[in-house]
Amino acid sequence: MNRLLARLPVVIVIVSALVLVIHGPIHQFAHYHDFADRRPLLGIPNAADVLSNLGLALVSLWALARLWPARRDARLAAGWPGYLLFFVALLLTAVGSGFYHWAPDNARLVWDRLPIVLACAGLLAAVRAETYPGSDAWTWASVLAVAAVMSVGWWYFTDRDGMGDLRPYLFMQSLPLVLSGLAPRDDRLAFTLAILLYVLAKVAELNDHAMFAASEWISGHTVKHLLAMAAAVVIAARLVARIRPAAGEGSIV
Repeated sequence: MNRLLARLPVVIVIVSALVLVIHGPIHQFAHYHDFADRRPLLGIPNAADVLSNLGLALVSLWALARLWPARRDARLAAGWPGYLLFFVALLLTAVGSGFYHWAPDNARLVWDRLPIVLACAGLLAAVRAETYPGSDAWTWASVLAVAAVMSVGWWYFTDRDGMGDLRPYLFMQSLPLVLSGLAPRDDRLAFTLAILLYVLAKVAELNDHAMFAASEWISGHTVKHLLAMAAAVVIAARLVARIRPAAGEGSIV
């Protein structure tokens, strides 16, 4: 039974890939760039969607500052290449998303989507390295990073006629959904909570206009940014807690 559960995430990934292949191309919504909240603030267009990325940048910088000194600690070293990619990519996501929302179009959207899938690649590389000790974490982080870049490149270069195929991008972005089954046991609750927050973020994104109409002050896309930040906080806090010295130990960070 335990062996079956250990293989379940891999089975889910394979089945998901087959479903996407059979489904055929998935295109971007025609109204994708039509966001609900376009209010400017202090000369910043679409201010809520632009400025709501600041929290993600701060979380990323905090996590890097706390974890970098402990990168060689036995409790972090195995997954460090992936976690480094994850938090750097989150920082770039804040920058790329702010850049995109300043003046939304497909050319700018590339710089929003690219760091998002790089963050997914980093998290997957970290969890895999910690699940299978002895594997080359840097190699896995590099391979998954290349796959992430190619997934966005496939969408962008097939979109020249307005019919770009999002399947590779969506596949890479959905892979963290299996993390709750792969993550180390002590981290599983935190990773599951982070995944749940991210799923809620996607739900909010799909209900951008409805949430803005209902609240009259915050849109679904802004809520998406805040929930994604909360998911990052959960993962960062868990990793910091992991390396926090136990009673009687010397300080690590």
